[in-house]
Amino acid sequence: MTTEVRVPALPESISDGVVAGWHKQPGDAIRRDEALVDIETDKVVLEVPAPEDGVLEKILTAAGDTVVADQVIGLIGAGDGTRPAATPAPAGEDVKPRAARALGPAARKLVADHQLDPDRLTGTGSNGRVTKADVLAYIGRQEESGRGEGAAPVEKPEVAPRPVRELPGLPEIEEDRPQKRVPMSRLRARVAERLLQATRNTAMLTTFNEVNMQPVMQLREKYRESFERQHGVRLGFMSFFVRAAAEALKRHPDINASIDGDDIVYHGFCDIGVAISTERGLVVPVLRNAEYMSLAEIETDIRELAAKARENRLTMEDITGGTFSITNGGVFGSMLSTPILNPPQSAILGMHKIQERPVAENGALVIRPIMYLALTYDHRIVDGRSAVTFLVSIKELLEDPASMLLDL
Repeated sequence: MTTEVRVPALPESISDGVVAGWHKQPGDAIRRDEALVDIETDKVVLEVPAPEDGVLEKILTAAGDTVVADQVIGLIGAGDGTRPAATPAPAGEDVKPRAARALGPAARKLVADHQLDPDRLTGTGSNGRVTKADVLAYIGRQEESGRGEGAAPVEKPEVAPRPVRELPGLPEIEEDRPQKRVPMSRLRARVAERLLQATRNTAMLTTFNEVNMQPVMQLREKYRESFERQHGVRLGFMSFFVRAAAEALKRHPDINASIDGDDIVYHGFCDIGVAISTERGLVVPVLRNAEYMSLAEIETDIRELAAKARENRLTMEDITGGTFSITNGGVFGSMLSTPILNPPQSAILGMHKIQERPVAENGALVIRPIMYLALTYDHRIVDGRSAVTFLVSIKELLEDPASMLLDL
C-alpha cells in the first residue's frame, strides 16, 4: 500500500511555498510523525511529518520547487519504519558509525545541490546542528584541496593572465571580476514587499529622544545573579523596554491602534512584536498580552521565540497579530536609525547602542550611559503630540524603573 505525502493546509494569507529540503531520501525507512520535509513560505518554515511508518519510495518535488496546499510531493511504501540491518564491512576495514545529522533548511539545500555526504560535515550550531556556514566552509576546503568527495587530486591548469583594460587617467580595470547571483528567499521577498507597502501606504514620521540607562543598569547589576537563580533566565534590557512600552501603550491608546479600511481599530491589549535577526532574515514574533507579563516571563518568552526563529520552528500564531513592535539595532552597534512601520501597526520603537556621554545634571557635567530612542509612527492616526508624549513616557519609565515595576 502506498501513502501519499501532501503539503499541509497553508494559512489564508499564504498561497504557496517552496520545498526547502528533504530530511530523508528514497529508500530510507521512516516512522510516523518523523520530520520528512521542510516547506518554506514567505513567513515561516513548515516541517511536514511522515503520515505513516514505511519506506520513502519516491520524491516528487525537489528542493527549490514551488508547491501549493494539498499537493502530493512524495510517496511512502509499506514497511515498519525500522532501518534495515547494516551490511557487515569486509574484514580489515574500519567501520565508522553513521549518525543522523541535524541540518537547517539552507544547509540541506546546499548539501543536495553539491551532492555532499552529511556525515562528513562538522556542525557548529546548537546541539551539533550543521549550519549553512558549516557547509560553505566544507565546500571551500574541498575546493582548496582541489578534490571533491571520493575524487582523485586534480591538478589545476595554468591560468592565463587576466585581460585588463586601459582607460586614460584611470587605473587598470580587471575584466575578470567575480560576482554571484542568487534568488531572493521568500522571507526576504516578503520583507521587501511589506517595507515598500509601508513606505507607499502610510504617512511615516519619526520622533527621537534619549534615555539615561543608568537606573536600569544599576538595577540589573544588583539583581542579575539572584534573578537568574530564581527564574533560570538572564535579565536583559529588552524586558524593561517591553514593560515600559506596554505601560505607555495603555496611556496612549492611539499608538496601540491600526487602520482597517475607513475605521480605526483601538486594541485593548498589548501584543508586542520583538524583531529577531536570523539567517533567513528578520522575523518579528509576538509577545501576547505583554501588559500582564513579568520581567521573567518576558525574558523567558523572548528566549524561546528567538530559539524557534533561529531553528525555523516559528508558527503562524507566533508571528501574526501584533499591535506594536520593538527593534534593537543597538546589538549591531547602531547609534541612531529610523525604523520602518510593520503594517497595519501604527508605531514601532527603535532601540540603539548604549554610549557613555557627557550630560548636564543640576548644573553639573556628568557622564551617563545614554541610549537614543526612535519612534516611527503613522501620522494618519497618530498626532505628533501623542507620539512625542508616548516616547517621553517610555523615557520616564526607564529612568525610574521602580515606579514601573511597582505600577505607580
